[in-house]
Amino acid sequence: MATLRLVLADQLTRNVAALREVAADDVILMAEVAEEATYVKHHKQKIVFLFSAMRAFAAQLREEGLTVRYVRLDDEGNEGSLFGEVKRAFAEEDVDRLVVTSCGEYRLQTEMQDWARKLNRPVEMLDDDRFVCSIEEFAAWAKGRKSLRMEFFYREMRKKTGLLMNGGEPEGGQWNFDHDNRKKLPKGYEAPKAPALVQGDIVDEVKAVVDDRFADHFGTLDSYRYGITRDAALRRLDDFIEHSLPQFGDFQDAMGTGEDFLNHGLISAYLNAGLLEPIEICRAAEEAYKEGHAPLNAVEGFIRQIIGWREFVRGIYWLKMPDYKKTNALEAKQPLPDFFWTAETDMHCVSEAVRNTRDHAYAHHIQRLMVTGNLALLLGVAPDAINDWYLLVYADAYEWVELPNVHGMAIWADGGVLGSKPYAASGAYINRMSNYCGTCQYNVRERTGEGACPFNYLYWDFIMRNEETLRGNPRMGMVFRNLDKKDEAERKALRASAGAFFDALEA
Repeated sequence: MATLRLVLADQLTRNVAALREVAADDVILMAEVAEEATYVKHHKQKIVFLFSAMRAFAAQLREEGLTVRYVRLDDEGNEGSLFGEVKRAFAEEDVDRLVVTSCGEYRLQTEMQDWARKLNRPVEMLDDDRFVCSIEEFAAWAKGRKSLRMEFFYREMRKKTGLLMNGGEPEGGQWNFDHDNRKKLPKGYEAPKAPALVQGDIVDEVKAVVDDRFADHFGTLDSYRYGITRDAALRRLDDFIEHSLPQFGDFQDAMGTGEDFLNHGLISAYLNAGLLEPIEICRAAEEAYKEGHAPLNAVEGFIRQIIGWREFVRGIYWLKMPDYKKTNALEAKQPLPDFFWTAETDMHCVSEAVRNTRDHAYAHHIQRLMVTGNLALLLGVAPDAINDWYLLVYADAYEWVELPNVHGMAIWADGGVLGSKPYAASGAYINRMSNYCGTCQYNVRERTGEGACPFNYLYWDFIMRNEETLRGNPRMGMVFRNLDKKDEAERKALRASAGAFFDALEA
């Protein structure tokens, strides 16, 4: 009897575990289902990218002579859920067991673990071994440690992979060159041109379906630019290595008005969907360094994001779920402001970050962390509200990578599991790393009053509001020494300005 092999939207690679031993008479199931598109209202471009890439991958498998049962969203009889489509496949195909690769979200993984009972069929769930570090390996590394810090984990991954290593020592004599990667864009800087828009019959067909079925979802399709095949993903990687990597390090934290991409790779959506592999990406960057095409600070910073940060947050997610998602260390409870959806705010940095997100289902890591994430932290937005926003607005977002980055890094809801202190910042940081403040109606040098940058008074209001929780944090000593220098009149003015801002949001 043959096997039913389920392939999910983020497993679009011939190297995924469920497909490695596929036989000629097996049936590969792929399904576009409303449940997965709407459990949060994913960005229109994210849905177009994933459904289109699924259709292209199914065509590739068929070209190999494999049997693919592909269910389109608008097919008659579509059950609307993965379980419904698996159940229907068992009823209509000559198969007697299910093989699937473990998925990237606790919600779906938990559901799948009950499928064998509900189907009364054997279900084999294989480990997703496309990562450098397995879930079991990360748990073993974390066991007994008082704190879990990415830097130390990253060094282990460098040793394991041999990337940028000279024997047992790091290339250049140090592990981390982050201090070289914090330059502001020079005046007149011209970033490499963004890749051309992607067109094609598959994309056009899926766009029509999304326009019809998901018209009320966030985002626009006007500037859709994602490729949908491995070949397209490799071309994007090659373009990044050739044109953007040499200055990626210098400007990876920089932001600029109208500069939606700068020197960033634009490959995370492909990587997280399975069209690229983490090690091949890192090897390509390492080779550019060895050939003298890109400097060490750029290549090390890029590789650290892949085998350091990406692997680390995945490990945290599976180590700490499901309780991790329930934490709320700062007791945040505010609703998400409307301008996170509309981009209609006089805060120019926020308007730019949300516009970029709306137009491209993309914003780079500093826009995410230090603009929208920082603002959500300062406002005390409820964790579920901001976590859902990040999960749905970005094409590269899956809960295993989104939740630790937002819940732990951006809003510190985990109380220090991921990062030792909240990444709270005033307008001074945004001014230092961008040109946003020069055209903003608010004055970044003013701390209080109607014309002051909201990040300034919201920052100090956040510190005062959470003083009891944060004062003992050893990395925040200087912050509270500065707070202690403020007299009652200044504190009152800061609170009043913040209160007026909250009142305006509520109104």
